[in-house]
Amino acid sequence: MNRKRRVFLATAGVMLLAGCAASGQDRGRGMKIGVIGSGRIGGALGEFWVKAGHEVVFSARTIEEVNALVARLNLGPRARAGTPREAAAFGEVVLISVPYAALPQIGRDLAEELKGKVVLETGNPYPERDGDMAVAARAKGTGVASAEFLPGVRLVRAFNSVGDRPLRSQAGRFGERVAIPLAADDAEAMKIAAKLVEDAGFEPVPVGPLSRAREFDFGTRVYGYALTARQLRWELGIRN
Repeated sequence: MNRKRRVFLATAGVMLLAGCAASGQDRGRGMKIGVIGSGRIGGALGEFWVKAGHEVVFSARTIEEVNALVARLNLGPRARAGTPREAAAFGEVVLISVPYAALPQIGRDLAEELKGKVVLETGNPYPERDGDMAVAARAKGTGVASAEFLPGVRLVRAFNSVGDRPLRSQAGRFGERVAIPLAADDAEAMKIAAKLVEDAGFEPVPVGPLSRAREFDFGTRVYGYALTARQLRWELGIRN
């Protein structure tokens, strides 16, 4: 082998290794996540994601409430408090976990900050709390209704079917993990959401487009149960 060829191969090898290292760093890079509604669901998920290496801006109804949460969690520099607008602007991905009746106002107030972003939405419409809009949302199915309230976002229905207690107690458990059903019309948004489900300590189960989110809405046979992925797929008739 002549000298020029040896130099070429050595240089190519260095470039290949550098490229692999760079791509590995990019795959391992923590995401910037905004949490709008840092209650029992949003607060828990934000905590899990910070511990998994992501940066999170928590927000709630008042800055005092979220400051107290961040101080109590004591998660270090990757977690901080902000307003809902700051959380929406900060996040590459945004989690919205609020009473369902608040969703239309969030969609109006934060339309610019949320536009084009992957948004995970967890709310469930309860007529006794949210009024008539909840009745209409249930009739449409929450995937369809939430998309109307949040136009312009890459919506994923997620984390709505498992209660806050199993969310806390079962995250990252040994053996078969608790499954989180997901629905989205955007394939890339579904992949990102699935990764965040894994990072939170659960197993993602993509169900289909937003129109199929009604299959894990309130009142369905899987709602309110901490099922494994195998059990969830069986109940929803997903055989692949």
